[in-house]
Amino acid sequence: MRNDRARWRAGVLREARRLVATLEITNISKHFGAIQAVNDVSLSLEAGQVVGLMGDNGAGKSTLVKMIAGNHRPSQGTIRLDGNEIVLHRPIEARQHGIEIVHQDLALCNNLSAAANVFLGRELRRGFGPLRVLDYKAMYRRAGEIFSELRSETRPRDLVRQMSGGQRQAVAIARTMISEAKIVLMDEPTAAISVRQVAEVLHLIRGLRDRGIAVVLISHRMPDVFDVADRVIVMRRGRKVADKPILQTSPEEVTGLITGAIERG
Repeated sequence: MRNDRARWRAGVLREARRLVATLEITNISKHFGAIQAVNDVSLSLEAGQVVGLMGDNGAGKSTLVKMIAGNHRPSQGTIRLDGNEIVLHRPIEARQHGIEIVHQDLALCNNLSAAANVFLGRELRRGFGPLRVLDYKAMYRRAGEIFSELRSETRPRDLVRQMSGGQRQAVAIARTMISEAKIVLMDEPTAAISVRQVAEVLHLIRGLRDRGIAVVLISHRMPDVFDVADRVIVMRRGRKVADKPILQTSPEEVTGLITGAIERG
């Protein structure tokens, strides 16, 4: 009963946040020479919503996400954030708009601490002018606060090379939170980690959702998508073939859509 009440409250909070679409993509396409990687895809993403993005290898999932993250310029189509059209030339511009990406390889420095990785390239400093130095104390404190908010056991001073896969994901996700991200794009976050670590990562994703952050989750793991996603989008051969609430579909239908056994959802 208590768990049902908690889910209901979380649902009410998420519905309250869904007043406007955070992200709107309209008729977006991307080609590399003669190769059409993404073809005429439209979708919306709302605050506090987790969208599972599924499809076979080469379906266009990563290319679509990289256009949202500023890694690729669309060949055509528009991207709007909170109703305003944005044009992204570089990932740093996406970050300035509150769009963060967690790559599959996480892009972490194994020889650095968790806090140093969280603030990598955005280090906090103290002092004035040429006498400014790194403020390690402030970075450790803020990283610790973020890990606490994520309910992660990761500690700011721990070295990344000594961490589990779930803890590494916590560091990568914490890095998105120091910039007040509106949207977090996650590429296969539960690939090649243990069952316990998968549970940790899904817990982190729920934490982002409950903070009103929109999440796009690229995954081949059907149970993970059905566990945390509000909607599932299926791509095949560069096209969107389905966009459905998770409660209105099934793993069997999604599998059929991915393989082409079912044409459209």
